[in-house]
Amino acid sequence: MSGYFALAVSVGLLAVIDTWLFGVPLADFLPGLVWVSFIAWGCFFHSGAGTKGLIPAIVGMAFGAAVGVAAIWALMVPLAGLGQFAGPVAVGLGAFAICLASKVPVLATIPASVYGFAAVAGATFLMAGSAEMDPVGAYIPTVVAVIIGALFGIVSEKFAGLMTKA
Repeated sequence: MSGYFALAVSVGLLAVIDTWLFGVPLADFLPGLVWVSFIAWGCFFHSGAGTKGLIPAIVGMAFGAAVGVAAIWALMVPLAGLGQFAGPVAVGLGAFAICLASKVPVLATIPASVYGFAAVAGATFLMAGSAEMDPVGAYIPTVVAVIIGALFGIVSEKFAGLMTKA
């Protein structure tokens, strides 16, 4: 089987499992966060796959999520007085921090950090209107979903490799 087709089969089958995992057994702990897993899975391949892609996908996205938590907190507290500019300024400061941090080799893949920032923001705002809306509370579920997605990336790569050798 060609590598191209093997990867398509591998990703397709594992996407079923990933979606089921988030929709059934993990639904209470990671409600609606399958999309974060898929972003991390894509980030794994975008970052070079293998161990080379696993580290920036997990570390970069977790870092970006931490920056996102800080930005959301800043928007709700110290920047709140800026009115309609609070959100844009918070995002701008977060983007600034992510770019500066890319000087550190493990954080050099800026898109990975941006994906993590966006993921924690999405997870936080999914909880909007509930007593649970809390960027700090969204961090751990987001990072767990990132780890699961990145691991699905490596499993899909290995599974595709097995199918091409058969």
